[in-house]
Amino acid sequence: MADHPVDEKLPAPKMATTGLQHVAAMYAGVVAPPLIVGAAVGLTSAELTFLTGACLFTAGLATFLQTVGVWKIGARLPFVNGVTFAGVAPMTAIVASTDDKKDALPVIFGAVIVAGLLGFLAAPFFSKAVRFFPPVVTGTVITLIGVSLLPVAFGWAQGASPDADDYGSAVNLGLAAVTLLVVLLLRRFTRGFVKQIAVLLGMVAGTLIAVPFGVTDFSPVADADLIGFPTPFHFGAPQFQLAAILSLCVVMVVSMTESTADMLALGEIVERPADERTIAAGLRADTLGSAIAPLFNGFMCSAFAQNIGLVAMTRIRSRFVVATGGGFLVLMGLCPVAASLIAVVPRPVLGGAGVVLFGSVAASGIQTLAKAGLDKDNNVLVVAVSLAVGGIPISAPEFYHAFPETARIVLDSGISTGCVVAVLLNLVFNHLGRGGREAADVTHPMETGEDLAAPTGKAPAAS
Repeated sequence: MADHPVDEKLPAPKMATTGLQHVAAMYAGVVAPPLIVGAAVGLTSAELTFLTGACLFTAGLATFLQTVGVWKIGARLPFVNGVTFAGVAPMTAIVASTDDKKDALPVIFGAVIVAGLLGFLAAPFFSKAVRFFPPVVTGTVITLIGVSLLPVAFGWAQGASPDADDYGSAVNLGLAAVTLLVVLLLRRFTRGFVKQIAVLLGMVAGTLIAVPFGVTDFSPVADADLIGFPTPFHFGAPQFQLAAILSLCVVMVVSMTESTADMLALGEIVERPADERTIAAGLRADTLGSAIAPLFNGFMCSAFAQNIGLVAMTRIRSRFVVATGGGFLVLMGLCPVAASLIAVVPRPVLGGAGVVLFGSVAASGIQTLAKAGLDKDNNVLVVAVSLAVGGIPISAPEFYHAFPETARIVLDSGISTGCVVAVLLNLVFNHLGRGGREAADVTHPMETGEDLAAPTGKAPAAS
């Protein structure tokens, strides 16, 4: 029997180029947290480069755990793991509350270790929530993942920093548009391997086109060392402070929730549905990768949703392609010059490619919703309210400004809030009490239901 496409091993050249495409798609997301946290700590340029390389290295190790797997660790799906952005706000808060900034990173590392180990122990119990994720829930969450990522692409399209003079300039937006156009043309008029690596080729073309406009910066290559290794505990031995540990344990719960949704989404896309065992193994890889990361000066790791879009668009489902990408990440952590080559790609070029990648995730969610029975008004309500609540951080970023910082870690993640609301509403409308009645008994999603006849005794509608 032929291997499932997820377990297929492609020819080496194809593995290398498609693996590199995954790295290019997630590079900006991996390096942003260490740059933000490192700047808050007040690290020098050399220390920032070291911290960034360490996060690339640990992302590669976590990706190996997730894709190749060992024992009961790893979903063995084409998942890229990297530094979760959910931890940026609490980590910067830890930095702000630390009197001696030299202790800030050791305190963060200690909290990540504890949160990772606790998450590892909780993974098999957390995975049992998979039965609460029917198509009406997974489709909603997948759509929210894509929609939540689109603002990231739009921000990249405008430039590297909102404080820059050229942020949102016609040149930056033009480069993003040209990159998007190149990707679309390649997808439309080419076939085979070239079509599959259209995103990578689009980014190469966009980078070259950006050179005459002075947007491409080659200084990272010139300044990078050839060889570097993330020395264990380079910034000091980990310190364990209760407040920091509690804060990052909350982040770990958020990260595990999002990773569960991501695994369900990817399982649908690659046609190998993620069951309870797969999710437990995937969460073990996330949490163990997080617990190990501080040893090499890295932060908390989780699955990267943007790479789901790449899998959905290219239809290359091999987990070994992503494992190859993990190899590139490890190489970049050991060879700063290699890492700097990806850093050369201008942010607007990444933005143009991101529109395709993240939009593909949302489209996959819509495809799942098409199988979710939206002819039933109960399901319409579940989707409508969940998308609305999940869209709050996107459409009204300051909506939860009066809430405590710990609560905002959860509330500011539209994926997490939308997921929780979808699960709860699905239980209420489709499983509890009279919620399982057929959609034919409800004439309109907003009907009060006070004058409806009693259930006819039919079996509850599928959810």
